[in-house]
Amino acid sequence: MLQTLYGYQAWANRDLLDKLALLDETTQATERETALRLVSHHHVVARIFAGHLTGTNHGYASDNMVETPSLGELQTSVAATDRWYRDYVRTISPEALSQTVAFSFTDGDKGSMTRHEMLLHVALHSAVHRGEVCRILWQLSITPPWDTLAVYLHQSEPARREQSAAA
Repeated sequence: MLQTLYGYQAWANRDLLDKLALLDETTQATERETALRLVSHHHVVARIFAGHLTGTNHGYASDNMVETPSLGELQTSVAATDRWYRDYVRTISPEALSQTVAFSFTDGDKGSMTRHEMLLHVALHSAVHRGEVCRILWQLSITPPWDTLAVYLHQSEPARREQSAAA
């Protein structure tokens, strides 16, 4: 299920970032900046939790960048992070998923979660913020991506449509 979830995450992130290219940098500058900040935030959180999952220093002092990355920078960095998570969930053992990891949040508070819980947190956290960005697009009369697991499954596995027709 985690492999499916992170395949979906990569697909949804890519689709949303492609849609953000439709925002005008001048007339929609405020909305574009807000959307890029939201994507940057969920991306930074994903990088922070990648550090927690591997026990390495993530290097972030807060849950977002000081300067808003460009759309191109986000597209490149988010795609790399999505590849990392897809590789991680493909290779991690069930035993490792159930291990609890202690860590510190960027505000200094202590926390602990299983690796499985961390993976669910990252995917759900990203989905919330993609939804916020989709609302911005909708308010600008730009049709947002159809960001659902069902759409992803049927686009990535078209034979599912044929199976349901036979039922």
